[in-house]
Amino acid sequence: MKVLVIGGGGREHALVWKLKQSELVDKVYCAPGNAGTSQIAENVNVSEKDIRGLIDFAKNNEVGLTVVGPELPLVMGIVDEFEKEGLKIFGPNKECAKFEGSKALTKKFLEKYKIPTAKYKQVEDYEEGLLNLEDFGFPVVIKADGLAQGKGVIICENIDMAKNALKEIMVDKVFGESGDVVVIEEFLTGEEASVLCFVDGNNIYPMESARDYKPAFDNDEGLNTGGMGNYSPNRLFDEKLNNKVRQKILNPIMEGFKSEGLDYKGVLFIGLMIENGEPKVLEFNVRFGDPETQSIMLRLDSDLANIMLNTADGMLAEEDIRWTKRHSACVVMVSGGYPESYEKGKEIFGLNDVDSNVIVFHAGTKTEDGKIVTDGGRVLGVCAVGDSLEEARETVYENIKKISFEGAYYRNDIAR
Repeated sequence: MKVLVIGGGGREHALVWKLKQSELVDKVYCAPGNAGTSQIAENVNVSEKDIRGLIDFAKNNEVGLTVVGPELPLVMGIVDEFEKEGLKIFGPNKECAKFEGSKALTKKFLEKYKIPTAKYKQVEDYEEGLLNLEDFGFPVVIKADGLAQGKGVIICENIDMAKNALKEIMVDKVFGESGDVVVIEEFLTGEEASVLCFVDGNNIYPMESARDYKPAFDNDEGLNTGGMGNYSPNRLFDEKLNNKVRQKILNPIMEGFKSEGLDYKGVLFIGLMIENGEPKVLEFNVRFGDPETQSIMLRLDSDLANIMLNTADGMLAEEDIRWTKRHSACVVMVSGGYPESYEKGKEIFGLNDVDSNVIVFHAGTKTEDGKIVTDGGRVLGVCAVGDSLEEARETVYENIKKISFEGAYYRNDIAR
């Protein structure tokens, strides 16, 4: 079988890497891919937004399974369009993808099905937003409702920051139409956790837990990013917490999907905040997380292509999904200035100098004149597996020093 992976980031490199190990897979394409995917798959020069172009490619090359990495094509309805053409695709349809396309929709769903989450208010203009700020203490969270490339969430420490955030989103339109509606949300304290789940329309199966680090700098300081690093399994997840997540969150979500008549198939990413052993939902994403995918794929012991085919067919079984008990860690190297302005085109050195037990997943890279150069804010995910989290972490940090590019930065406290 030929497989097409859509996207060009670290998540997609990790998916390509895992799909290549499947006995069911003869060839993997990645559209548009990056310098890392080009080393293990065939990159295809088709944009993730070009749905017609992707359909034509899949048909002309007899692709047996298409896997959607990023959220944008899902929200655009790529799954519906592929299925109309009789093409097998892994990911939720347009109706289900609205959970990522609208944070307000997700909050309404959580509230309706009594799933624990932060209290919130949906506002539709700047003045209404100002009036509702009084109902929340500080810090407070201001979220652009629509897609904002992972940057539409602002934590405001005081009233002036909150007013400024509302103005930037609703008046200045820094996120465009995504800021037409804003969600003002109670700030939750505790420790973040990520639970990615396979959903086959009938059942929801959690993958192994992970812990993501969003702020740009050590000790969780600085602006929020798309993710500076990750480890799996999350230290917080014991049998008691797993049972709570199943009873209070996963089961009600599946009941809600069925009650709403939603045929959800693909991955559901659930961002959680855990405080005093109690989980609350921060967000839904309708695809694999990044960089969670990198650390989780390193721990998947079963055939990813088989899991995806069975998910798409509504026939996934618990025994299809097996995990190693080993630990994984991933540290992200970013361009200087990220998540704000940064330069591209910096040559990357040392990629071949890392130990054989280290995997470097490319995110923002491309090949230029035979050299691998930076092509994004998050550039590389340096990853390793160990018998303990400490071993995995040490391996990553010993090896990340061997890689360099002008302006490179990474956090030093991932999985500490």
